[in-house]
Amino acid sequence: MSLKWTDIYDIAIELSEAYPDTDPQYVNFVDLRNWVLALENFDDDPEHCGEKVLEAIQMAWIEEIG
Repeated sequence: MSLKWTDIYDIAIELSEAYPDTDPQYVNFVDLRNWVLALENFDDDPEHCGEKVLEAIQMAWIEEIG
């Protein structure tokens, strides 16, 4: 299964597994974008990501670990 920017919750799950000791509320958007792009299953155009998408991913990640 390849992940796209619209797969907010699946990306959040993958990030929580890849970075278990990270508190997502303190992750800046530059790092967050790079970490999403580095996910093994991620396959989408890097240019199709904006601040709102990153914010949604960050919020889903916070919910995931909460």
